[in-house]
Amino acid sequence: MNPMLARVATITTIIFLIDRATKFWVVEVLDLRARGFIAVWDPWFNLAMAWNRGINFGLLDMGADAGRWFLIALALVICAGLLYWARRRTAFVEALGVGLIMGGAFGNVWDRIRYGAVMDFLNFSLPGLRNPFAFNVGDVAIFAGAALLLLFAREPAGDRPTGGGQARKRR
Repeated sequence: MNPMLARVATITTIIFLIDRATKFWVVEVLDLRARGFIAVWDPWFNLAMAWNRGINFGLLDMGADAGRWFLIALALVICAGLLYWARRRTAFVEALGVGLIMGGAFGNVWDRIRYGAVMDFLNFSLPGLRNPFAFNVGDVAIFAGAALLLLFAREPAGDRPTGGGQARKRR
């Protein structure tokens, strides 16, 4: 196996397992599904049960079951594209970014397949201002992975133009 893809697979697996473990612990063991809300360090940090049928903040919530399968397919296509892109990369930060995105995406895909929606439960607010949105570890991983790729991914040396790009022809 390509060493880069092996790194991506390892990071993806770790993030997926962390996402699944936190969702199981919070939703099943702490019974957040029935309780709905658990004050942890109120108002700064709480556990608030939310079922997200769309993407971030409920965007693209199509309501119908077809929307759920569309979002599953979209996540898997994006992951396949990232794997295709990563196969020619060598930097650890790129493997980390792709692995974070894929691990988080697979955790959320699992939720959509099993429950029809993504389990969100992490809620951060401010005194006097209750944030109505929640998210999960997979969402954090997706965001962090995308930020890493945007900030640190570079074109492989063989794909970069040399000498500042195309030189003008002189007559």
